[in-house]
Amino acid sequence: MRPSPHPLDLATFQEARERLCGRIVRTPVTHLRSGLVAPGGGVDERGVLTTPAVDERLPGDVWLKLECLQVTGSFKARGALNRVLSLAPEQARRGVVTASGGNHGLAVAYAGRAIGAPTTVYLPRLTPETKATRIARWGAEVIRAGEVWDDAHAAALAHAERDGLTYVHPFADPEVVAGQGTIALEVLEQAPDTDAIVIAIGGGGLMAGVGAAARLLRPGIRVIGVEPVGAPTLHASLAADRVIELPSIATAAGTLAPRRSDPYTFELVRAVTDAIVLVTDDEMRDAARYLLDSAGVGVELSGAAAVAALLTGKAPLAGAKRPCALVCGAGTDGR
Repeated sequence: MRPSPHPLDLATFQEARERLCGRIVRTPVTHLRSGLVAPGGGVDERGVLTTPAVDERLPGDVWLKLECLQVTGSFKARGALNRVLSLAPEQARRGVVTASGGNHGLAVAYAGRAIGAPTTVYLPRLTPETKATRIARWGAEVIRAGEVWDDAHAAALAHAERDGLTYVHPFADPEVVAGQGTIALEVLEQAPDTDAIVIAIGGGGLMAGVGAAARLLRPGIRVIGVEPVGAPTLHASLAADRVIELPSIATAAGTLAPRRSDPYTFELVRAVTDAIVLVTDDEMRDAARYLLDSAGVGVELSGAAAVAALLTGKAPLAGAKRPCALVCGAGTDGR
């Protein structure tokens, strides 16, 4: 693996954590156990719940970091808040704009509401109307543009440049990446024996932040990314050794489906990633049903991607015995 040209030190992640304190949830970790729970089992001293899995497909015991229970329903609140809380007062007064497949838009709307900043969110036309409605209820203006995130992104950037607003990028921003990386600080406190982290990838900001922070705390930890078969953006870019743009997208997991990543995120992901694997929409749907049955949480396709990689055996654990899967987004499109 290559060293990153954009290093993030541990202090950066710790400062983000302090900035977010009191504004986000320290989400729970569930220990999903293969077989019977030991007598006296349940909740340990760290507050980690142990629960038996409904079947034996997982590779032994697995920890689940339930970011689907985060404010707004996904990890995105961490990065969006860290970015918005870093704005100068004048920037905040002018307002912020973003583009999203849904979850990042919710997070930016929440962050804008938290500091009283006017907020505009561009969504591709295929984003479910339920998410658009939730974004609007946080007080943001919602504008539809294009068929996929990349189209909405171009329109939002043009708006920001025209009106002198701050564009809050969903993944190619150091403060967004640092906010996402605070997940790793929590995981390694709640489940300190974790020796592999499995992470869904859209644009790569979650992968970059969590992977970088985890490696700073635990240099030998294994970091595995998961993308949809129909949107292998970073998988293809790593294979080509450069950022590439996919000609088309063919997945229902809209929050994991940019046609193109960004050089900043690409370099960070390349520096911290052991492997990226691809899962089908059906495999994500099956994993979403599994999570509902085993852990009692309802997740969208993207939220189930990391668990899908474990259930199918596609995640190359390379001897890791205590993997943690990030369950990154709530929703109902998995069923």
